[in-house]
Amino acid sequence: MVNRRKFISHTGAGIASLALSKFAFSYMLQKKEKLGVALVGLGYYSTDLLAPALQLTQRCNLAGIVTGTPSKAEKWKQQYNIPDKNIYNYENFDAVANNPAIDVMYIVLPPSMHAEYSIRAAKAGKHVWCEKPMAPTVAECKSMIDACNRNKVKLSIGYRMHHEPNTNKIIQFRKDLTYGKVLNVKAAAGYFDPRTDHWKQKKSMGGGVMGDMGVYPLNAARYSTGLEPIAVTAKASTTRPEIYKEVEETMVFDLEFPGGVTATCEASFGKSMGDLQVTCSKGWYKLSPFQAYSGIDGVTSDGIKLNATIPNQQARQMDNDALAILNNTTVIVPGEEGLKDISVVEAIYRSVAAKGKVKIG
Repeated sequence: MVNRRKFISHTGAGIASLALSKFAFSYMLQKKEKLGVALVGLGYYSTDLLAPALQLTQRCNLAGIVTGTPSKAEKWKQQYNIPDKNIYNYENFDAVANNPAIDVMYIVLPPSMHAEYSIRAAKAGKHVWCEKPMAPTVAECKSMIDACNRNKVKLSIGYRMHHEPNTNKIIQFRKDLTYGKVLNVKAAAGYFDPRTDHWKQKKSMGGGVMGDMGVYPLNAARYSTGLEPIAVTAKASTTRPEIYKEVEETMVFDLEFPGGVTATCEASFGKSMGDLQVTCSKGWYKLSPFQAYSGIDGVTSDGIKLNATIPNQQARQMDNDALAILNNTTVIVPGEEGLKDISVVEAIYRSVAAKGKVKIG
């Protein structure tokens, strides 16, 4: 298949035509008020959360889909009035390069597939939004960043909480030293997952609680302190070994930061939890839940309520990311943020294997 870029490069106009085409594309993008988003993978998160949220956005629209299941394609086509030309599968995915109606590919696949389809989207000239965890390995994260940089498209990782007002409030507390220096963070995120055959239980697909729910307390420890951890001690466990044969059900990990700052974190597919508490030299603040899809709630040591609400977290996230593309500004959660988490995740698994503390970096 010959895409637009290859076609232009093989015409007599050559480089001049290619330059003109890129100028025209840039001009059209600047004139757009909304970006066309294609959801890649139509599982629960796309079906129940992202697609409905796209109907609430001001700067996006659900323009296309990528699925390997024809029955899903037909259902989504009817439900969201998606044209046939905007419906792709994993074999003809790269043909999206020729479709100006689609500006963004939102990768909502198992983590083991994130790097491949993010890179293919970037090569097709599309901006990339990728769900967390960014990828199972640091090497894959770097390859995603490099591909987006080479193809001059933006890469954003789906960390909802960075767009959430109460989370932003506690980040501002830290920056302003409102309650003094941060000393310790306690963060835990989990739910009871009754499924017995899901990608989250398969090592080859990027399963295990650490890359999924574990990213919440890990990232919270990092944004609460504003520091990067230098050492970790971790322990993996399971209460259902007949289900979690290949990966961990629960992960407990203690992080050490520069200056003696510490964090105690836990993530689990075996129990419900969602608390974040930050202890400082002059007080404390907490959010509970801190990572739910709605109802983020908290309080400070001097009684300030942290309960600001927004209509929809996913819609806010996608609108913010779309505005960064439209205005050519830096995205709130770039690929480098996802990479930093995965660097720690790799260290956590090394600690589990070593049965003791390991250095990070």
